[in-house]
Amino acid sequence: SRFAGKKGHKGRGKQFSNPEEIDRQMRLQREMEEKGGAEKESSSESEEESSSDEESESKKRSGVEGLIEIENPNRVSQKSKKVTEIDVAAPRELSRREREEIEKQKSKERYMKLHLEGKTEQARADLARLAIIKKQREEAAKKREELRKGKSTPVIFDKRSTI
Repeated sequence: SRFAGKKGHKGRGKQFSNPEEIDRQMRLQREMEEKGGAEKESSSESEEESSSDEESESKKRSGVEGLIEIENPNRVSQKSKKVTEIDVAAPRELSRREREEIEKQKSKERYMKLHLEGKTEQARADLARLAIIKKQREEAAKKREELRKGKSTPVIFDKRSTI
């Protein structure tokens, strides 16, 4: 009584189905089932292969799928392939990551090949550094040789010189 202006749904009048109407609907339903069953039996006797296909379809369409007809053009049904149907020799589409990985490996191999030939900037820098080190080692070897030959002659080293 707090909400005097609004009425709820609970007080509405109820509608009851007519018992004769219910009987008529049930008879129609039984007749449809009997006709449908008789048609299936006659067709299964004449063509066994088609009935086996229908049975496999009914097995596949279990649950809600059997009740609702789906017409989605984008839906792709996944069909399992037999081992004999799979073509191993067919070229497989690579994913983006796989393609990038292969491309990365190839570019790395190309770079290493150029690096070994001495054509990259890093290789040139490495070769120049090696040449400097080689020259320093040759000079140090000459100085050591001179020291061995002339032990009696004193050699004075500057603080700046390196051995």
